[in-house]
Amino acid sequence: MEQIAISKFKATCLAVIEKVRKTGKPILITRFGQPVAQIGLPEEKKRKPQPGWGIGTAVILGDIVSPVVDLSDIEAMQDPVDDKEGIKEASRYK
Repeated sequence: MEQIAISKFKATCLAVIEKVRKTGKPILITRFGQPVAQIGLPEEKKRKPQPGWGIGTAVILGDIVSPVVDLSDIEAMQDPVDDKEGIKEASRYK
């Protein structure tokens, strides 16, 4: 990485910035040999998803109305089973 003294950067600031823009290579600015700043191209920001960006990208591959599982497999849909006293299990919760 190219280095430049802060005094030289101050005198040629616009030229240094233009050089970074053209080459795309960052330049390190030093003061008494110690790095104090770095001039480089800004990073491109990722665009945040906005409502509506997914319109037209979904594909329906079948029936979207019917249940995925068979209704007989759902325990809540089955008739309650009689317990030992002959009282339906579901009647306790009514």
